Amino acid sequence: MKDSLKWLCGVGALALPLSVAAAPAVEDLTVQSNSLYQQANTRLSGGGTLTLLNQLDEQAQEIARLRGRVDELEYQFKRLTEMSQQRYLDLEQRVSGTSPAGENGQEVDAQTAAAVSGGAGSNASSANASSEGDAQKDYENAFAKVQSRDFDGAIDAFESFVVDHGDSNLAANAHYWLGELYSAKNQLDASAQAFDTVISEFSQSSKVPDAMYKLGLVKARQGKAQESRKLLEELVRQYPDSKAGGMAKDFLASGA
Repeated sequence: MKDSLKWLCGVGALALPLSVAAAPAVEDLTVQSNSLYQQANTRLSGGGTLTLLNQLDEQAQEIARLRGRVDELEYQFKRLTEMSQQRYLDLEQRVSGTSPAGENGQEVDAQTAAAVSGGAGSNASSANASSEGDAQKDYENAFAKVQSRDFDGAIDAFESFVVDHGDSNLAANAHYWLGELYSAKNQLDASAQAFDTVISEFSQSSKVPDAMYKLGLVKARQGKAQESRKLLEELVRQYPDSKAGGMAKDFLASGA
């Protein structure tokens, strides 16, 4: 019996190391897992960069398209401004005759004739005729710059005119054209001031209805809708049969 137990113990002692030796080795996957994570992260990072580049490229294309549209609109605005200015020129010439000299030509000629006649007060008449002659010449020179589309030069010329010939019969017209020119250059405050000068300081001028209409449009462009409507309604009341009054009616009816 004792011998049997010894034999079993010996077999067990030999079997234990064998079982331990036969146990499967546990591989450390930490390093491998970290490596796979880094690879996955790199792929994601690379893909994100590519997506970002694609988005930037799309945005650049959209910006280029919008810039092209802005350039196109600026060109159209310039063309419309030129066409509008040409209509103003045509209207001015139809009202005044074949040239701006005809606006007050009869009066200037009458003053000149009176001076030549040598009647009473001929010296005063001669001085007045000379002054009006200078005003007429300066006005024609300024208006010629409008016709040649030298708007900056025309503004300078008309500004000088209203300083040098503020009491001339052409002063209202000069202020009116300053309003037109400043409007064409989108200098709305200066335009409004010029038109307002025609209305307030030259109330008997034939340019008043036109100045009221143009001032109403300028105020609308300035975002002063109530002031614009009030002025145009006043124009329609005061000058219902004028061309400017008719245009004011159309503008008010349009709801602009």
